[in-house]
Amino acid sequence: MSVRRLLLAAPAALLALPALAAPAAAAQVSIAQDDSGGGRGVSVVALLLALAGVVAGVLALRSAGRADGGKGPGAAFAAVGLGLVGAVVGGVALAGSDAGVGTGNGQGGAMVAVVLAVVGIVVGGLALARSRRTA
Repeated sequence: MSVRRLLLAAPAALLALPALAAPAAAAQVSIAQDDSGGGRGVSVVALLLALAGVVAGVLALRSAGRADGGKGPGAAFAAVGLGLVGAVVGGVALAGSDAGVGTGNGQGGAMVAVVLAVVGIVVGGLALARSRRTA
């Protein structure tokens, strides 16, 4: 397996982890009925989406400057799309958080996810502009 495929497959595997962990989490019985720490899951998903957008954007930016054009603007579109989805999911997690940063509600992770998503959108947009310029 090449390094490029490994870097593209790793975020997909990380996104599948919450789906695999859901049955185990459903089997646990909650002892306390407080809502502390319940909002981290959505923030982590938003963070993973935004990070995958940044990685895809960097890979697209590296391949966009090549003479052969790399793989075209597909990775750049993926970076912009993952960044947009990460920003939306992070915004939803941030809006749903009712406590401050550091309470385990996921507000800090949602803020970082939104910032990373914006970085992914910008890097993907730069790669898209560069791939259109060389084509």
